[in-house]
Amino acid sequence: MNWNLPGTEKDPQSITADWTPSALTLIEGVQVKEVKNVLKNNGYLTEIYRKEWEVDGLPVDQVFQVTLLPKGISAWHAHQFTTDRIFVNVGSIKVVLYDGREGSPTYGMINEFRGGTLRPMLIIVPPQVWHGVQNYTDTTASLLNIVDQAYQYEDPDHWRIPGNTPHIPYQFS
Repeated sequence: MNWNLPGTEKDPQSITADWTPSALTLIEGVQVKEVKNVLKNNGYLTEIYRKEWEVDGLPVDQVFQVTLLPKGISAWHAHQFTTDRIFVNVGSIKVVLYDGREGSPTYGMINEFRGGTLRPMLIIVPPQVWHGVQNYTDTTASLLNIVDQAYQYEDPDHWRIPGNTPHIPYQFS
């Protein structure tokens, strides 16, 4: 007896036993450190960054928080010298990276991550990798950025391109 209906397809593997997406190839220099919430009697604790994780060996020069309104998008920007360490601390945010570095072995590659309260992760974004963030939910969300070089008010290491640029093969929706 055949139980399959016409057009049935078997799902491919999407995640490994250690919860890493199975088809994910990271952009050169990108690192992701998933962390676990520690359940406590009065709530939970989440470690955001520890030097001993050795995710990049760079200093911490500034920590700041970005809050995105429901459906809010901030895209696209990159830094020439600064490494971002993005951690979604409230809600759910999509973090999308694009490697526009012509000499990179992952040139042209897109990485997309969905992180937040339910799936905490630290995403290391190396210099010159374009990135954008989107709150894809109906509630306010926030992220922390733990950068290796503090924002320079007089000469910002921030480069921007419109969110709908045809030069990055990704459209936020």
